[in-house]
Amino acid sequence: MMNGKQSSLLSSLFTMLFLISSFSNVLAEDKTLLRHVSATECKTCHEEIYSQWKASMHANSTALKDPIHGAFYNAVVGSPEQEDLKKGGKYPVCLQCHAPTAAKDGKTDLTALPVYNEGVNCVTCHTITAFKGTKKPEGGLQLGMKAYEFSDTSLQGPGTNHTSPNWQHPIFQNTANPAIIKTNAVCMGCHDKRKNSNKVALCQTGDEIAKSAGTTNCLSCHMPVVNGKVDHSLMGGHSAKMVGKGLVMTMTSSFSDAKTLAVSIKLANQLPHNLPTGAPFRNIFVKLTGFDKEGKEVWQSSQSHPAKDDKQAMLMYHLGDDKGNAAPPPKATQVLGDTRLKPYETRELKYSLANNNIAKLRAVAYYDLVLPGMKKKFPKPEHKGLITSNIIAVTELEVK
Repeated sequence: MMNGKQSSLLSSLFTMLFLISSFSNVLAEDKTLLRHVSATECKTCHEEIYSQWKASMHANSTALKDPIHGAFYNAVVGSPEQEDLKKGGKYPVCLQCHAPTAAKDGKTDLTALPVYNEGVNCVTCHTITAFKGTKKPEGGLQLGMKAYEFSDTSLQGPGTNHTSPNWQHPIFQNTANPAIIKTNAVCMGCHDKRKNSNKVALCQTGDEIAKSAGTTNCLSCHMPVVNGKVDHSLMGGHSAKMVGKGLVMTMTSSFSDAKTLAVSIKLANQLPHNLPTGAPFRNIFVKLTGFDKEGKEVWQSSQSHPAKDDKQAMLMYHLGDDKGNAAPPPKATQVLGDTRLKPYETRELKYSLANNNIAKLRAVAYYDLVLPGMKKKFPKPEHKGLITSNIIAVTELEVK
């Protein structure tokens, strides 16, 4: 009969043999194509990390999985199930970030290989050997996969974190590469900047960080250490809770005279980038409500939506066409305005209310993934989470 130690060693041996067999089958056709290894293969030893990643937007970044990206992709480029799809005769730049394995292979049909539809999977990040930057030496931008150099034989990691200093992956070389894996370099190929075909800046988080004070490590917020392990949920702009962590909202009030109540709401961005950042249609808005002693609403800062009747309370990146009308990101020719909070900025919203027996004030900050006019483009029941305005901050004040 085996003791506990022998049983554990035997279990580890079986796991290792299974892993080797599994990876060998995957690479049977071409053992150099490490990029074709599915994230499901990594799950064998990294089940918790796999589960975190599986629920992340990195895993759901393709046009087949993300309805917002899919809507733009279908409208501007075409079907993500069509091969040899070109935009203006060029390979679609969207795929460089949203479907990186397909981009490496120069393919556009995301159903051709299961790994194409895995989005930014384990191998995508853990084979990056160098960050070349998003600016080409001769000018212009090189985005997504074009901003990096990769290995097809070596897995890149933050360092040796195993009990044995001589540990190696059973199939591939395990290389410690902290200069990439533990720094912003691993993020900036896709999260630095992006322009549309009219040279209008769209996503520009990297530039925002570069202009803010101090040194910022993206991973400290987006991949925190939880219970001694790096969290791979990669929470970002699709998480209202994550966005809400960056906003501090406070409120004060005073009577300027017997009939007028002056209210000040301060919005403080605690982040080293704009709030909100990333996709240009993300937005934050604030609504202020006054209640009487019985709790009945007697005043509202907006009767419809702040985008229409309280624009000071609307934090958004406003893109337009040549005539000054609002335009979607792919077709925008100019920036009409940018009211998002800049890094570490504190902004004051001021209101002057008729007293009306107001006894209590309540300010609520909401976060939306898309602008009000875009919501009708997502009518399906499963899209409800994408078009719901999420509360990210609340502050209340008794009026005395």
